[in-house]
Amino acid sequence: MNETPVSSPVAEFSAAQAVAAGTDFAELKANADGLFWIEFRPADGACRIWHWLYHQARCLTPDGFSVRSRVYEYGGGSFCLGGDGLVFVNEKDQQVYTQPLDDSQPRALTEDASCRYGDVQWHDGQLLAVEERHAEQVEHRLVALSESGRVVLAEGADFYASPTVSADGMRLAWIEWNRPAQPWTITRLMCRARDSSSQWGPVQCIASNDESLQQPRFDAEGRLYCLSDRNGFWQPWGEVDGHWQALPAEAADHAAAPWQLGSCTWLALGPQSYLASWFKDGFGQLGLRNTDGRMERFASGYTRFRSLAMDSDHLYAIAASPISPPAVIAVDRSNHEVRVLAGGAEILPAGQISLPQSIHYGRDGERAHGFFYPAAHSQGATPLVVFIHGGPTSACYPVLEPRIQYWTQRGFAVADLNYRGSTGYGRDYRKALHLRWGESDVADACAAVEYLAAQGLVDKRKAFIRGGSAGGYTTLCALAFHDVFRAGASLYGVSDPVALGRATHKFEGDYLDWLIGDPQQDAERYRQRTPLLHAGQIKVPVIFFQGELDAVVVPEQTRSMLAALQANGIEAEGHFYAGERHGFRKAENLAHALEEEWKFYCRVLEG
Repeated sequence: MNETPVSSPVAEFSAAQAVAAGTDFAELKANADGLFWIEFRPADGACRIWHWLYHQARCLTPDGFSVRSRVYEYGGGSFCLGGDGLVFVNEKDQQVYTQPLDDSQPRALTEDASCRYGDVQWHDGQLLAVEERHAEQVEHRLVALSESGRVVLAEGADFYASPTVSADGMRLAWIEWNRPAQPWTITRLMCRARDSSSQWGPVQCIASNDESLQQPRFDAEGRLYCLSDRNGFWQPWGEVDGHWQALPAEAADHAAAPWQLGSCTWLALGPQSYLASWFKDGFGQLGLRNTDGRMERFASGYTRFRSLAMDSDHLYAIAASPISPPAVIAVDRSNHEVRVLAGGAEILPAGQISLPQSIHYGRDGERAHGFFYPAAHSQGATPLVVFIHGGPTSACYPVLEPRIQYWTQRGFAVADLNYRGSTGYGRDYRKALHLRWGESDVADACAAVEYLAAQGLVDKRKAFIRGGSAGGYTTLCALAFHDVFRAGASLYGVSDPVALGRATHKFEGDYLDWLIGDPQQDAERYRQRTPLLHAGQIKVPVIFFQGELDAVVVPEQTRSMLAALQANGIEAEGHFYAGERHGFRKAENLAHALEEEWKFYCRVLEG
């Protein structure tokens, strides 16, 4: 008996359209010369700097350049404003270039092929940056770069982030941490001050109390602030009346996990005043806390805010909503009027968009969260696709995701999950995955199906699961150890965590120890949670997508998993893409993977 999904009566929303709608933005910067940002377009996979001035936007990055850092592999903080124009990291060679705003060609500031740079900040004729040197070992430092040479500002720690200087140039602050910590577990806020001869003095530790600190800021008077999760959420703290203390704030995370450098989800304005975004029930909020304690809210139609900036007249952000993709917005501070400067184009009529509904489920203190997207024009229980985000210390957001709409337009409901271990719900929730990866996340994925089926929203006999990277690992564990899903898709997913630990880079070198345990001391736990060793327990079809240049999840790992399933007589197929790394960037490959996954599930339902 055929069990085809409900056909959508609306016009076909193709995989190519879904991918083409994936334009994204990063790193807003504002100064007297205008507003600047990085724009990524799937058509060519390049990241370019755009400039908004006099109500017009123009691209500043010439052909042959792409603005993207690869420090810590995930990059961030790829450009800044300084000197006569821009300073940026070029993706191909990871060197720093300067570029005037008059359309002249960029010029190399660094020429050291052994180094990468990120989290760049300009101050007083120098570029402050995180330097990643690849020698016998990978080493990280904070450095100052200029035409006259290189000066080391801080070294000795394993990792650095967020170098920032006070407006008067007298204080330098940064974040650092040592292995085996990650930036979302334990970090330190450090500072140096200039002496009377303008030399940097000794290093001081301002905050370090078994907490994760991120995004240090100075106000105009030189007071230092930072986000800390000491009280359970990433909230603003700062130097107030000579003491380091928490500022008045919502009991909510004011940032996501700092996988990338250069994040800006808050700006310090004074002892009691700041601009910030935060998460409430998974939905983003934007507000300005005034000195009188009043919180002024802005742009309530949006549900996620990133890369905040401001000037005397406007607030700026990269924002998205359930009915609009990412956009660069300007908010008038006097009347709160929102203007879209770039992005936000309609990809589907509003009436055809499946809107996110918050779901909270679980019992006995093991409550999980997520968003449910009903199938378009659905009547009764429908097939379900469970989306598992990567990380796993990351999150999904209630914003218009074209690839989710691709599924809902085809009669599938979608559950986009923030399983235990995700960010946006506080420190304790984030730590719930400690030593339980492949267990808690998998349990939450399975429980979501039962919860939605009990509400009459989906047909649990037609549930599918998919995820990329860490999400692929959760997917394979769910298929191997539970009989819940009809089939699944692993996109460059982890099937052998021990092999991953041997091959991974320094930034994630101790991550698996936190997620599962020590590979030697906890060898049995690894064995129990390694999908490749339990491929014989997978009884349902699986489709794999893999980049041939992936250095995180190497292609051989995916080929081994695919071969093991096929040897057991399980319907399994793999698609391998030349030129792709960990996470696909080419539009044609993204569209192909999306369409092949849909076709695969349809064949399963027809079987």
